[in-house]
Amino acid sequence: MKYYIIAGEASGDLHGSNLIKALKHKDSKAEFRFWGGDLMAENAGNEPVKHYRDLAFMGFLEVAKNLKTILGNIKFCKQDLKKYQPDVLILIDYPGFNLRIAKYAKSLGIRVVYYISPQLWAWKEGRVKTIKKYVDDLLVILPFEKDFYKKHGVEAHFVGHPLLDAISDLPEFDLQKFKSEHHLNEKEIIALLPGSREQEVEKMLKLMLSVRPHFPEYQFVIAGAPSLPKDFYEKYVDKNVHFVSNKTYDLLRCSKAALVTSGTATLETALLNVPEVVCYRGSKISYAIAKRLVKHIKYISLVNLIMDRETVKELIQDELTTENLATELRLILNENRNKILSDYEQLRKKLGGKGASANAAKIIVNP
Repeated sequence: MKYYIIAGEASGDLHGSNLIKALKHKDSKAEFRFWGGDLMAENAGNEPVKHYRDLAFMGFLEVAKNLKTILGNIKFCKQDLKKYQPDVLILIDYPGFNLRIAKYAKSLGIRVVYYISPQLWAWKEGRVKTIKKYVDDLLVILPFEKDFYKKHGVEAHFVGHPLLDAISDLPEFDLQKFKSEHHLNEKEIIALLPGSREQEVEKMLKLMLSVRPHFPEYQFVIAGAPSLPKDFYEKYVDKNVHFVSNKTYDLLRCSKAALVTSGTATLETALLNVPEVVCYRGSKISYAIAKRLVKHIKYISLVNLIMDRETVKELIQDELTTENLATELRLILNENRNKILSDYEQLRKKLGGKGASANAAKIIVNP
C-alpha cells in the first residue's frame, strides 16, 4: 500500500516514525510519502515533502502573521496528495491543517485515518462534525477520548499511548558516559525543557534560569530542540548551565527534576519518572483569546488531565514567577518527590501498556 502521512510538529514526527516502523512490519511493500521530520525520514528511508520546522506556528498572532505561508502549504499539499494518489492518508494531530486536508482527500475518494486526535475535548468541539464527516478511522491515544467521541456519535479506537512504545524501546543508558560526552560535572541535574519554537524557548528559558541562584548545588541542563540551531542556545550557556542537543530522553534519564513547558514533554517527563513543574506563559493577547475559546478544563498538562487530579504542579501565565518556580522546584526535589513517583506508576497503568504503534498499524492495514 501507499501511505501519505502528515505530522506538523516534533511530537508528531516521533509518533509518525514509530507508526512507519509498525506499518513496515505489517506491510513489507509499504511506500511512504510524508510531511514530518528526521525521525520519520530515518524509518521511511526518504526525505519529507516538508519538514515540520517550516510548519509549526504557535499562537493566534503568529498564525495570523504567517497566514499566506500556511495557505500556500495547504494548496501545495492538496496538489501533492492528488498526484501521489495514496491508498490511505494518515493524519497525526495538527488539526488546523489536517482537517482541511481530510476534507479534500475525501473528495478524491482516499481513505482517511486520523491517528492522535486533536484535543477537541478542550476546545473547538465543533470540529467533531468535521471528523465524523471526513475521517474513516479515528485512533485515539488517551483513555478518556473514546468516551468523549462516543458521546458525539463517533466510534473511536483506543490504541494506547505511543510514548510508552518510544520509551520502552530506549537502549541501555550509561550515566557516566553521557556526562562525559556532554562535559557535565558531578552535581545533580535539573533538566530544562523550554519547548521547540524560537519565541517560546526564549521566553521560557529566561524564566526557568531565573531560579538558578536558589539552587547552587545543582547544574542546569537545557534540552535543545532539533528544530533550532545549536548557536541559538549559546547565550544561555555558562559553567553551570549546559546544553544538550536532540538527547532529551537521555537527559531526563539522568535528571533529579525538570522544569517543562506545557505540551507532550510533560507526559514524556512523567513516563521517564522525573518529578516536574509544568510551565506556561503566552502573550497576553493570545492567552486572553485562548481563555475565551477553551472549554472549561481543569488542567493544561497531559499528566493531570489523564489522572484527573493535580499530580504535577502547573504554573500558568501570571503564576509563573521566579519565586513560585523556586518554591515548587524545592518541593519536588524534597518532600513531594515520593508522592509524585507513586502517582507516575498509576499514570502508566491508566495508559494501558505499550503497543500503540502496532495496534494502530493493524487497523490501518486491515480496516
